Amino acid sequence: MDSTVANLIHGFSIALQPHNFLFSLVGVLIGNLIGVLPGMGIMATISILLPLTFGMPPVAAILMLAGIYYGAQYGGAICSILLNLPCHPSHAVTCLDGYPMTRQGRGGVALGITMLASFFGAAFGIVQMILFAPLLVRIAFQFGPAEISTLMLLGLLAGATLARGSALKGVAMTLVGLILGCVGSDLDTGTSRFTFGAMSLYNGIDLVAVALGFFGIAEFLKSINRLTVGDLSGVRVRMRDMRPSRADLREAALPILRGTLVGSLCSLIPGTGPTIASFIAYAAEKRVSRHPERFGRGAIGGVASPEASTHSSVQGDFVPTMSLGIPGDAVMALILGALIIQGITPGPQLMTEHPDVFWGLIASFWIGNILLVLLNVPLIGIWVRLLQIPFRFLYPCALFFICVGVYSTNNEMFGVLQTLVIGIVGYGLMRLGFHPAPVLLGFVLGPRLEENFRRALLLSRGDPWTFVGSPISATFVALGLLLVGMQVVLAWRGRRRSRVDAVLAGDERGRRMAPAEAPAVTGSLEV
Repeated sequence: MDSTVANLIHGFSIALQPHNFLFSLVGVLIGNLIGVLPGMGIMATISILLPLTFGMPPVAAILMLAGIYYGAQYGGAICSILLNLPCHPSHAVTCLDGYPMTRQGRGGVALGITMLASFFGAAFGIVQMILFAPLLVRIAFQFGPAEISTLMLLGLLAGATLARGSALKGVAMTLVGLILGCVGSDLDTGTSRFTFGAMSLYNGIDLVAVALGFFGIAEFLKSINRLTVGDLSGVRVRMRDMRPSRADLREAALPILRGTLVGSLCSLIPGTGPTIASFIAYAAEKRVSRHPERFGRGAIGGVASPEASTHSSVQGDFVPTMSLGIPGDAVMALILGALIIQGITPGPQLMTEHPDVFWGLIASFWIGNILLVLLNVPLIGIWVRLLQIPFRFLYPCALFFICVGVYSTNNEMFGVLQTLVIGIVGYGLMRLGFHPAPVLLGFVLGPRLEENFRRALLLSRGDPWTFVGSPISATFVALGLLLVGMQVVLAWRGRRRSRVDAVLAGDERGRRMAPAEAPAVTGSLEV
C-alpha cells in the first residue's frame, strides 16, 4: 500500500508538469467537443491526431489521446439526451430514457445525473486500475511465448465474437485484420508477403491508414447524405436546471452503483468495450427495478446506470491494455498502437520500465475527470449551440485533416491513396453489415500473436502440445473453446426460436384467414 501511494504521488508529479497538464487539458477539451458533435467519431479524431504525437514526448502523447477517449464519453451523452441522437454507440441506450426526460422538461436533470454517474463510474474505474494492474503484472511475469500467444488468441476470439452484430461477421472481420497485419516483410526471414511488388508495402500497412480508412473515410461516406441538424429551439438548459433534487439523487444512487459494477466487470473481458457494458447495465437495471414500466418513458435509472457503466468500463479498459497488452475495444487498440509507435511495449514490464507513463496516466485520469466536470457545467450552453452546426461544414474539415495526417506520417501520397482504398472497402463492408472494429483488433494483435506463436514452436522444437502444457495456456485455450461453444449454442437457440415463431405466426395467420377463404356452400351434396 505504501508503494502504491508513493507511485501515485510520483504520477501526480508527472501529470501536473506544465506541458503534460496542458496536453491533458487539450485532450479532454477536444474529446468533449467531438463527443458533443454528432457523427464526429472518437476513432477518426484519435487517428487524425495520431501523427501529431510522433514528435511529442511519450507521456504527453498518451495523456492527450487518453483524454480524448474518456472526454468524448462525457460529451456524447449531451447529444443523446437532448436530440435523441446517439453520437457514439455506447450512448444509444441513454436515448431511451434521456430524450423522454427532455420532452418532459427535465433534460437538465438528466444531464446533471449523467455528470454525477459519469464521475463516479470513472473514479471507480481508476481505483480498479490501481488495484488490479499490479496484480495482473505479477501474474503476467509468469507468461512465456506459449502463454502470450494463447492469451492473444483469446483476445481475438473475444473481440470477434463479442462485437455487436453477427458473431460470424465479427470473426470474418478479425481475419481481415490478421491478413492486413501480415502485409510486409516476414519477421524472421525478411521475405515480402502480400506486397504485390509495391516497395511502399515492404514495411507493412500503416496503422494510421487502417484507422483513418475504416473510421474516417468510411464514416464520412456513411453519413454523407445526412444534411439535417437537430431541432433545439424548445430546449433550454441552464446551470440551475442541471441540479437534481434529493428525490432524484436517492432514485439514482443504486442504479449508479449497479451500473458501475457492471462496467468494471465488463472492462476485464477483452473485446467487450463500453457499448456492450452500457446495454448490459440497462437490461440489468430494468430487470431489478421496482418500476420497470417507467423505463423508456423517462426513468432516471435508465440514464444513470448505463452512463456509470460506460465510464467505469472506459477507465477499466486500460487495465488489460496497459498491463497485458490486450485492448478492450477498437479505440484501445489504436492507443495500443500509439504506445508501440512511441517505442513502448505494453505488457508486464510497462510498470517497471516506464513508470512515468503508467502512473502519470493514472494521475491524469483523476485530473482529467475533475476538469471535465468543472468544464461541462458552465459550457453546457455552448455545447447546445454547437449541436446546430450543419454536417456539410464538419465533414470537409475532417477529410482535410485526414489527408494531412496520413501524408505527414511518411511524407508520400501513397499513404493517402492507401487510406482512400481502405475507406471505400470499409464503407462497402459497413453497408453489408460488417462492423470494422474487429479489423483493427486483428491488425494490432495479429503480428504479436504470430511472433509469439512462432517463438513458442521454435522453443518446443515444433511440439504443438506446448500450448496446453502449462496451466495458464491451457486455461486460455479452454476459455477460447468455451467462448466459441457459447456462440454456437446461442446461434442455434436463436435459429430454433425464430423457426418456432415463424410456425406459430403461420398457424395464427391460417386460423384468421380460414373462415374468410372457405368456399361458400350453395347446394346440397348428392351421392
